[in-house]
Amino acid sequence: MNKTDALIIGAGPTGLFTAHQLKLIGLNCEIVDNLDKIGGQCIELYPDKPIYDIPAVPECTGEELTNNLINQIKTFNIPIHLNERVDEVKKENNNWLVKTNAGKTFITPNVIIAGGVGSFEPRKFAPKECEKYENQSILYSVKDKKVFEGKTVSIFGGGDSALDWAVELSKTSKVNLIHRRDDFRGAQSTVDKVQELAKSGAINLYTKYQLANVSGEKSLDSIGIKHDDGEIKTFKTDYVLGFFGLIMQLGPIANWGLNIDKKTIEVDTEKFETNKKGIYAVGDICNYPGKLKLILSGFHEGALAARACFKLARPDEKYRFEFTTSSKTIKNRLGVKE
Repeated sequence: MNKTDALIIGAGPTGLFTAHQLKLIGLNCEIVDNLDKIGGQCIELYPDKPIYDIPAVPECTGEELTNNLINQIKTFNIPIHLNERVDEVKKENNNWLVKTNAGKTFITPNVIIAGGVGSFEPRKFAPKECEKYENQSILYSVKDKKVFEGKTVSIFGGGDSALDWAVELSKTSKVNLIHRRDDFRGAQSTVDKVQELAKSGAINLYTKYQLANVSGEKSLDSIGIKHDDGEIKTFKTDYVLGFFGLIMQLGPIANWGLNIDKKTIEVDTEKFETNKKGIYAVGDICNYPGKLKLILSGFHEGALAARACFKLARPDEKYRFEFTTSSKTIKNRLGVKE
């Protein structure tokens, strides 16, 4: 039995910063995540992709952001349980009894769901034979862009991920960009850049095409793409990247009696508490009027949820707001020597 002041479900950026906020105000916490690594979607989907809207950080990758957040909480030695999914949450007196699929049990007055969009998996290519090459030549995310250097990469999709990676990989690889429509769903500036690269020959652009077949013995050798009019083009490629979005699955969360609407959890904007006292939701998984699905919004939500946890974790104490710049207590918790 693990007893803690707060249990955070999700080790993405929002979950990590929420843990930081809990420790700053003197509360203990632990983190559970069903992925095999820390970082959530930032690491799983775009570790090398530049992020431009983190306050005071002009540019960083998903991996760099994750590493900075890990360093920020390093001094606290927060237990993080990876490869574990929370299966059961039930009330026990004034606490929540939380069980994972690995057999761990937690007892806590506060549960903070920072699970991004819940459990997720990419939408995959339709041809059955694609399964043979998955995680080798056919990929749905980029973990290390260096593997594509000097190779031919065929990218499918019309959203930001497909366009961004087409632009990025065109610097070191031969890129084919294939989309089932003429119009794209990405940022207009990126669409313009792709069109510019296509005109210069840096990207081979195919619209109104979809993947028809793949072939190769031990490894992928070539693909066939089919036009709306039935025409099929075949060409050699080393890698295929598919960016069709994610299939969102809330998993066991859907059975916890929370106020769920369209796979998001309704919360208040004072404490980011759900309809269950002591259960909070922050980050992409929560919803309220004016919600913005941005990492910086998740940081704000986590900070308020953390402070709301204090009342249930320390019912006999009064929470005292302090600034990190002047509080000796907080500096001691951070290990800062004056």
